[in-house]
Amino acid sequence: MSLPRERLGPRLGDRLAHAVRPGWTRSLAVRRLVAVALIVAAAVVAVVGARADGEFEVLVAAHDLVPGQMVDAGDLTPRLVMGSTVPAGAISDAALATGRTVTGRVRTGEILTDTRLLSSRLPAELTGVDDARLVPVRLSDEAVTSLLRPGDVVDVLTDSADVLARRAVVAMHTGQSSSGGIASGRNSVAPVLLAMDAAAAHRVAAAGLDSSLAVVLH
Repeated sequence: MSLPRERLGPRLGDRLAHAVRPGWTRSLAVRRLVAVALIVAAAVVAVVGARADGEFEVLVAAHDLVPGQMVDAGDLTPRLVMGSTVPAGAISDAALATGRTVTGRVRTGEILTDTRLLSSRLPAELTGVDDARLVPVRLSDEAVTSLLRPGDVVDVLTDSADVLARRAVVAMHTGQSSSGGIASGRNSVAPVLLAMDAAAAHRVAAAGLDSSLAVVLH
């Protein structure tokens, strides 16, 4: 007695089901393939992103620069950096930096920006006032002078507590007193360069000729 043909072998539906049903080995291979594909895709995205971001040449400090120092070509070195790391106002042309004065300490390798250098635009950039001016001020207290840093906001007062300027901005502070010892008094205190509106600048400059000046920090 012979069995029906359909009982001797797997039916067509069973074969198809077996073909599409992955076993353990096949599942492992598929997972590995997917993992590799994801890694490759991530690498491609990273490379494409880096190329899209681009590299830019900027100038960085070849060594530490101190406030009051005049920049020359040997103080700068070019460097390629990613576009996303370039700060606003970064300088790439050495001609725009050489011969100008540093306003604040610049560390070795730091990208040089326009706000680190004195310029005719600096007072307005610091204060937001179009007619702002820079005024060198020698304060009566050297200890207070040593506390000031570029960007600090201060009010300027006379020794009789008259307010000469409000919200002046420290543009540069050399941090170095001139030699002369105790006898030289106020003249030995390092000057602080303050940015303020034109009217206040004239008051401060005139008062500083014969009066001790002080500041109040905001």
